[in-house]
Amino acid sequence: MTDKASPADIRPLLVELLTEELPPKALENLGLAFAEGLRAALDKHGLLAASCTVTPFATPRRLAVRLSAVQACAADRDYTERLMPVKVGLTQDGAATPALQKKLAAKGWAHLTPADLTRESDGKQDYLVARGTSEGADLAHGLQDALDTAIAGLPIPKVMRYQLADGVTSVRFVRPAHGLIALFGADVIEVHALGMTAGRSTHGHRFVSTDPVILPDADSYESHLAEFGSVIASFDARRADIDAQLQAKARELGATLGDDPEVPALLNEVTALVEQPTVYVGAFDEAFLDVPQECLILTMRLNQKYFPLFDPATGKLTHRFLIVSNMRVADPVNIVGGNERVVRPRLADAKFFFDTDRKMPLASRVAQLDTMVYHNKLGTQGARVTRVRALAAFVAQTLGGDAQAADRAALLAKADLGTNMVGEFPELQGVMGAYYAQADGETPSVVTALREQYRIRWDQPVDDATLPAVALFIADRAETLIGIWSIGGAPTGERDPFGLRRAALGLISAFEQLAAGGRLKISDDGPLTLNAVLEHAAQGFGAGKIDAAVIAEVRTFLFERYRNQLANTFDRSGVDAVIAVSPPLHQVAERVRAVVAFGALPEAASLAAANKRIGNLLKKAEGDIGNVEEARLSEPAERALAAAIAELEPQSAAQFAQGDFAGSLQTLARGRAAVDTFFNDIMVMAEDPAVRANRLALLAQLHRLMNRVADISRLAQ
Repeated sequence: MTDKASPADIRPLLVELLTEELPPKALENLGLAFAEGLRAALDKHGLLAASCTVTPFATPRRLAVRLSAVQACAADRDYTERLMPVKVGLTQDGAATPALQKKLAAKGWAHLTPADLTRESDGKQDYLVARGTSEGADLAHGLQDALDTAIAGLPIPKVMRYQLADGVTSVRFVRPAHGLIALFGADVIEVHALGMTAGRSTHGHRFVSTDPVILPDADSYESHLAEFGSVIASFDARRADIDAQLQAKARELGATLGDDPEVPALLNEVTALVEQPTVYVGAFDEAFLDVPQECLILTMRLNQKYFPLFDPATGKLTHRFLIVSNMRVADPVNIVGGNERVVRPRLADAKFFFDTDRKMPLASRVAQLDTMVYHNKLGTQGARVTRVRALAAFVAQTLGGDAQAADRAALLAKADLGTNMVGEFPELQGVMGAYYAQADGETPSVVTALREQYRIRWDQPVDDATLPAVALFIADRAETLIGIWSIGGAPTGERDPFGLRRAALGLISAFEQLAAGGRLKISDDGPLTLNAVLEHAAQGFGAGKIDAAVIAEVRTFLFERYRNQLANTFDRSGVDAVIAVSPPLHQVAERVRAVVAFGALPEAASLAAANKRIGNLLKKAEGDIGNVEEARLSEPAERALAAAIAELEPQSAAQFAQGDFAGSLQTLARGRAAVDTFFNDIMVMAEDPAVRANRLALLAQLHRLMNRVADISRLAQ
């Protein structure tokens, strides 16, 4: 680069950090953060051209970014900045105070004197103001600052400390770094990081490429790494390449990769493990297919990073799997054979665990739960099962379902914690219990309940067959919420070690699906209520053991979680209006839909404002508010409002009783004219106490009518 750089000198900039193998689950985020950190810092220095685009790169051994249009030098900038009051910045004789000197030094303006500063008044006092033109940053200094900032800001899951080659200096980074590139077009910018000085040399694939890869310029990064280093540098391009190979191989074999969310998660992980991805086909002995497929799938994905293949017609696991290798060879027989030899003992272990576990009935394992600690403040798993059993039976019986099936499911729900398979794969809790229960001849409803107990949310309408499962689902979460909350385990900030937020959303989803299946009717409050569930959950811990405040706090927590969930779909004010009246849990969503529809009516704003005003007036009322005395309604506007209430109230109440919340609110909207006229013509807080009390009684009647579905004052702007 020349000594006198110009903002007109615009070229692409490439920066790369070559490292030891980076943590695969963090790689994509590390690559994006490195690119964004450099971009933001360079932009702050004014070094990016308007047309600049950012291309991040991330492989198991490198983080890099190319910025397409970077200036050699930023343009000079005029600045005006108010520093501090004159009385703070200057002594009585006009010299700079230590506070002003410190401020100027921090801004890089230590060369300025009080004579260089101007004064401005804000009408109250005079301020010292710095004005001038700052010289634009050059790329060498700006890039050094940007590189330091980007490295410091990386979301590193766990920092390593390691010594540099001098044997004395130590640095901290996610993994030991071995190379640094900084190319501005074809020129090297000699910046420094982690004990290294930037150059133009990097390394390719660890096993395929032995010679250094020398980059002639910033734009050659991807092509040179691919041609001379056997590396696909772009994380996105590598992922797309792997996905295309996987899909092609699966089609060749007449199979699919499955559609569960673990597939894209595994794709991301293997993308972070390879630089030259190549997909090969492996197979295992079909005899292993006698083992529940969840066990085989889990061990292949979790331990070996393989992609199991499924029959597209049945969705059943096949005996073939796909391997994403980091080596592209003409004859992959050794790679495939090695992977097949590795996976066989894993599958053999799974088969052994399954066969061994089935020798002992699931019910006979329940006694073991008395020796397993659930929580040191809440007792054993056995004690917990006793609490959940009572609550599950109560829920099922209240809903008119099979209480015995719910009780049996709750009894067996945690029994698989003592099995070999769950001991090896904790992720299979519930799944294995369902398999063992089925083998023991338990009823289908019990088997279903065991299998579904750990799902995050209930997502299908509840019928007779699934009611015992939902009873267990509700009981498990309610017991967890009450128990953990009672010992001080409530979520704080981002911390939620016991998963209470997830438990709350699961409980909410169950009530929604009970309504969808007709077990809970929108038109009435019961038979099962949230209060009843929480109170029975508390009783399970023993009389007087759970304070009433815990139940109230958990209930509030549940409604708060519901508010946050619904606010992602509906207008926040409509959601708040419903939550404010704490309706039956299964009615909340339908009421929110009705309130949002009401809010779109032309009458809504006026009625919401009136409702808010009424609420404020009623708060000021002294003593109890009695009934309306019609004889005291002397003004036309009073009588008109009373007549409107008399007409609308029974219609609105009938619609509400039928669960027609939207209709009830639309009926209310017809009273807008009478409400507006009343507030225009009537002085509510009249001097005559009897008249004032009567008018407040009339407004209280209107307030009840308005707030039957929701607190519509929350819609007021």
